[in-house]
Amino acid sequence: MQPPPDFNASRLARSLLRRSRQGALATLMVGSGDPYCSLVNVASHADASPILLISRLALHTKNIIGDSRVSLMLDERAAGDPLEGARIMLAGRAEEATGDQSALLRRRYLNAHPSAEGFVEFKDFSFFRIAPSGAHLVAGFGRIVDLKPGQFLTDISDAEALLEAEPGAIQHMNEDHREAMNLYATKLLGADSADWTCTGCDPDGIDMQVDGKTLRLDFPERVTSGMALRKMLVRLAGEARAKD
Repeated sequence: MQPPPDFNASRLARSLLRRSRQGALATLMVGSGDPYCSLVNVASHADASPILLISRLALHTKNIIGDSRVSLMLDERAAGDPLEGARIMLAGRAEEATGDQSALLRRRYLNAHPSAEGFVEFKDFSFFRIAPSGAHLVAGFGRIVDLKPGQFLTDISDAEALLEAEPGAIQHMNEDHREAMNLYATKLLGADSADWTCTGCDPDGIDMQVDGKTLRLDFPERVTSGMALRKMLVRLAGEARAKD
């Protein structure tokens, strides 16, 4: 059965990748090759690929070092029967980050999981990024789709200026524009009023969270620089205020 024409599989897949904070990680056991599944915390790279902070003492990390092939199951954690909610199974290879890449993954992960500050410096912990080879999205009857990476990852090849501006933009929004963040959440996304904070910016949108709840605000068009991001956020704040 083909999905209905109004179903945007790529957008839903990206939303799940951006909003998810936990997932089930499947690895292959060293020696036997048997499947092994574990619960992990996740964040998203600027391109939406998953970021992990895992210990070399953990069995799943030992498995990854032996064979980098993994799969990651993410779901929207909807109330009621979990099988009625959307979920995505992403397949790929887990790659350990080094140098500047490790610094980028660290920043984005800690924005999503500030409590990890307490152990991120432990010598046995490292950041890994899952480089996807594909994904299987299940979003209800007639909404089951296989996706290639280009259909759910965000193109950041032209967004170097935006990525450089991202840390300052997040700090500025969280320190000086909490009112705007709450407007985005309540007026544009229909969420409850709360002390929403920004955890990430990318060409396609911004990520927000509060008390374990996460939101994704998609932009109406791509932005690739700090100036374009500022203009977009001002525009969206105006649209949100106009809804009062």
